[in-house]
Amino acid sequence: MRMIFGVLGLLVVVAIIGILAKKQLAAVSAPLPLPGAPAATANAPPATPQQQVQQYQQAVQGAVQQPRPMPDEK
Repeated sequence: MRMIFGVLGLLVVVAIIGILAKKQLAAVSAPLPLPGAPAATANAPPATPQQQVQQYQQAVQGAVQQPRPMPDEK
């Protein structure tokens, strides 16, 4: 009897982990569009790898060019 409860407990834990993993993978496979990005790009067909690299480089350059907020002096 004790062994049956042990196996059932393990099955419940495995089922919970499987459900959580499925939710995480679903969230990763459908990324949210970046803020400020036009809505048309969210529905656009997938870009070529070179276009993806260019978009990444442009995003990095845009992030680097933004000034840091100055701390308030007290």
